[in-house]
Amino acid sequence: MQDAMMFDPRPAEDAPPAETSASATAGPDAKAKREFNKLQKRLRRQVGNAIIDFGMIRDGDKVMVCLSGGKDSYTMLEILRSLQRNAPVDFSLVAVNLDQKQPGFPEHVLPEYLDGIGVDYHILERDTYSVVKEKTPEGKTTCALCSRLRRGSLYGYAEEIGATKIALGHHREDILETLFLNMFYGGSLKSMPPKLLSDDGKNIVIRPLAYCREADIAEFARQMAFPIIPCNLCGSQPNLQRQVVKEMLAEWEAKHPGRLESMFKAVTNVAPSQLADRELFDFAGLEDKQARLQADRIELHNE
Repeated sequence: MQDAMMFDPRPAEDAPPAETSASATAGPDAKAKREFNKLQKRLRRQVGNAIIDFGMIRDGDKVMVCLSGGKDSYTMLEILRSLQRNAPVDFSLVAVNLDQKQPGFPEHVLPEYLDGIGVDYHILERDTYSVVKEKTPEGKTTCALCSRLRRGSLYGYAEEIGATKIALGHHREDILETLFLNMFYGGSLKSMPPKLLSDDGKNIVIRPLAYCREADIAEFARQMAFPIIPCNLCGSQPNLQRQVVKEMLAEWEAKHPGRLESMFKAVTNVAPSQLADRELFDFAGLEDKQARLQADRIELHNE
């Protein structure tokens, strides 16, 4: 499989130093460094596994990394850069930030950061903020419209710059939250797939952080001291359904450690015959299947 990303999950540059003496590895600084190395390797391994499992990146891909200024997208960019250095296939990264013209948005932060680390980038300016504020009734959340406008802008720009993949920074908890939001409020059993073909067939979206825990991402972002830009448009809205679900999942995990891990495994282990979607499973044809199986058994018995 020449196209698959066969990543070594352990970056060579992160290998721990040789232990020359007890004092060389003692003390809080050394311990903190070891813990950070473990965290970085875990994230790198999880992103590498997600890329391999879902065939996210192939040789020659130009990956548009959507950078919002939040902890998730910063972490995604950094881990992809780290993997890119050791990948057996050639792919390029370009960071793209959608400047939605929110009042007070610090426009200098992302260009300064990206210039500092030497990453190719574009700032896409679209005044979606005004549209969202104008079209959203008082007291209603802005998420649905904002998401559609943002997605449309990014999809169109990916075509414009020749990007073959669009990378979004959704993590494990985002996927689980979306699952429950659709169940509770949408009456459907669906979430965010790690890899998605857009409805018009023009773009492939990937989510390299699909296997990563939000807590690990938050700690990595803290230690890397990324210049976080808060979202004042949606993140501070009261009665946000996603926030309610997030708190519910956090409470479950606190009371029953490992529950989120088990729930995410369920998303990757679906049994259509044990659900009730007639589009996915032929329930009406079970009698015919039963008859065929019985006939096969009788035929084998007679032989």
